[in-house]
Amino acid sequence: MRDLRIVFMGTPDFAVGVLKKLLEEDKNIVGVITAPDRPAGRGRKLKPSAVKEFALSKNLPVLQPTNLKDDNFLTELKALEVNLQIVVAFRMLPKVVWSLPDYGTFNLHASLLPQYRGAAPINWAIINQEEKTGVTTFFIDEKIDTGAIILKEEVSISENETAESLHDTLMELGSELVVKTVSKIEIDEANPIPQIKDITIKDAPKLTSENTRINWNESVETIDAFIRGLSPYPVAWSMLENEGETLKAKIYSATKEMVAHSEKPGTVTTDKKNMKVAAKNGYIYIKVLQLPGKRKMDIGSLLNGFSFAKEAKLV
Repeated sequence: MRDLRIVFMGTPDFAVGVLKKLLEEDKNIVGVITAPDRPAGRGRKLKPSAVKEFALSKNLPVLQPTNLKDDNFLTELKALEVNLQIVVAFRMLPKVVWSLPDYGTFNLHASLLPQYRGAAPINWAIINQEEKTGVTTFFIDEKIDTGAIILKEEVSISENETAESLHDTLMELGSELVVKTVSKIEIDEANPIPQIKDITIKDAPKLTSENTRINWNESVETIDAFIRGLSPYPVAWSMLENEGETLKAKIYSATKEMVAHSEKPGTVTTDKKNMKVAAKNGYIYIKVLQLPGKRKMDIGSLLNGFSFAKEAKLV
């Protein structure tokens, strides 16, 4: 049995769940590496990452390097006498870091690799209407998400899945998989398998303002999946043209209705309780919406104080 000294690297809530599980299973975490504190909120006060807050609550040593190649950071890392590193939702590591431990550095990725390599695998799996996804552990190499696979676990994507619900499912599944992976490394039974190369790969690029805008010329199935795959963050959006104003509308929740009609895509129709938007083969019913300067609201509450013109449209 190997005597492991583990350094954990991660930043967001997704990584917290994994770190918490490792501690519950009495794995020897000798240090935590996370992103530097960043300005947040209206006051732009420095806010620690979710991982830092959790690590400090457990009295774990925390390092927050701005430069992963910095000599001082590398000296601190080596002083921890680390022999295994675990990476969950962190950033790309230089070779001088990932090659340091005797037993390697492995990553937890929220997809079934080699599919959905990249920054946003949870979102894109829903947006692309996949029926299944999962989590994968793999040893890090020079490229992004290309290393030899240690373990995988699969899960179905439900019809009404959102990025939030799938995130929570994969965090639990991933936490268990990381513990299984560590246990295999402890007894020298991790037998990594190179990723398949001769298949069509779907990527999971970073989400931006450009690729999160709704295209109302798409089918209702595509738009519905797009909204769910971006909820609650970073949120699908569209421009609302209403009574001479153009406003950015963030759409958090919606349902779909498949029905033939002759309305132009993006046409908005409202009554006292409902707001529907025409798409190629039906309507999208908006359930939760946020307009500039307002909090996000269910559509009934919004319609109580906001008027949509007869010619209103989303573009």
